[in-house]
Amino acid sequence: MAERGGLKGWHRWWWLCHIVGVERNVDLRTASRDVLIDIITRLQAANALLEQRIAQLEGQAKSQNSRRMPGLKPKADGKPAQPKKPRRARRQGFARTRMTPTHRVEHAVEQCPGCGTQLSGGWTQRTREVIDLPQVPAEVTEHVYLARACPICQRRCIPKAQSKGVAAGKQRLGVNLLSLIAALREEARLPVRTIQWYLETVHGLHLSLGAIVGATRKVAGQAQRELAGILERIRGSPVVHADETGWREDGNNGYVWTFSTPTERYFLRRGRDKTVVDEVLGEEFAGVLVGDFYAAYHHYDGPKQRCWAHLLRDIHDLRVLHPKDRRLVRWARAVNRLYRLAADFTGPSAKQGRTARLALEKRLLALRQPYLDDPSAAQSKLCRRISNHIKSLPRTGYGELFVFVAEPEVPPDNNAAERNLRHLVVSRKISGGTRSHQGTDTKMTLASIFGTWRAQGLNPLSACRQLLSSPQL
Repeated sequence: MAERGGLKGWHRWWWLCHIVGVERNVDLRTASRDVLIDIITRLQAANALLEQRIAQLEGQAKSQNSRRMPGLKPKADGKPAQPKKPRRARRQGFARTRMTPTHRVEHAVEQCPGCGTQLSGGWTQRTREVIDLPQVPAEVTEHVYLARACPICQRRCIPKAQSKGVAAGKQRLGVNLLSLIAALREEARLPVRTIQWYLETVHGLHLSLGAIVGATRKVAGQAQRELAGILERIRGSPVVHADETGWREDGNNGYVWTFSTPTERYFLRRGRDKTVVDEVLGEEFAGVLVGDFYAAYHHYDGPKQRCWAHLLRDIHDLRVLHPKDRRLVRWARAVNRLYRLAADFTGPSAKQGRTARLALEKRLLALRQPYLDDPSAAQSKLCRRISNHIKSLPRTGYGELFVFVAEPEVPPDNNAAERNLRHLVVSRKISGGTRSHQGTDTKMTLASIFGTWRAQGLNPLSACRQLLSSPQL
């Protein structure tokens, strides 16, 4: 140990001499006093620097070893590690909620395994929850109607069929089965063959494809009163959203229309002409019609709110086509700022809302004016569209772009109608449309009633059972 210590001291002396520039061949025994003092002074200064550097390196090594996993190499550049950012707080967790048990099974040891003594009583050591579904085979109930003769008057008495809550009309399929088939077909969007497989595999019930199709038609037929009520409530609503999308029937092109409110859904397949708006809304509708810029909605002369999402999307697409057009960029930014100003407006009174609407219309007219008749401007077509829909209508006295400013219950876009169509759009991707006019009517009826129940937060199976159990005219 002394030998190693001496060697370490010699190395340190050699390096100190090398750092301070001391000649190694200087004989300290014969050197003058001034030379020795100079050497000692420089060595003391160099020694202090080395001790400071050693302490710094040892501190860095400890810090890196504490953060680095065993086996990982240090960074090649040797730079000190940057201080870490504070960790994001952990999200609030959610423990699994135990369900209310429908059955309870106790497990206990009846006899001591050591001495054979009979055991009784005890305490709860642990519990285990097992969730399962019972095997539910289909039930076939035979209803037998007995004829009896009166012993006095000899009159024959036969009971009337009591099918309320059991079967829908003269159908041999019960209310629960009809509701399940309709829900699988509409809510789950399952093909008929998949429904057939499910019933046979899970419930042991084999139904033909025709029987399943007939079940959906039966539910649609029973829902006509409910469908008429939905249409009546839509016509009496202050705000109605409308939209349309393609729907093929037996290979022929057509369109499915939706007219909806926050709690009602109504679907039908027609052409794409203006008569559909008259057919659905009728003459008694006096509310605001929210839609896109499709020409079929021009026919309605009541208040309309055009979809700003469509307009802003078209402006964005135009900017993508002309990214270097500075006039277009400035104009698009100005229109977007004006829309955000209108969307953020919350007037305390209806009068102030109307005043703000007129001011916004005036500013939008000023934005479109320089490019309205300029064929060289990329935005001239959109400016003409704005001009057509912002001018005051004879019946309402104002335009169709800022109705939402004066009417708080009116949204600035038609996203609600587009969301309502998504369920049918997914169904169209699965089935490709319908095969007959009767199939289309069944599909639209089921989409309307199940969509309404969904919007109202009802259980579709329970609502369908209630519908089929109610008396029909």
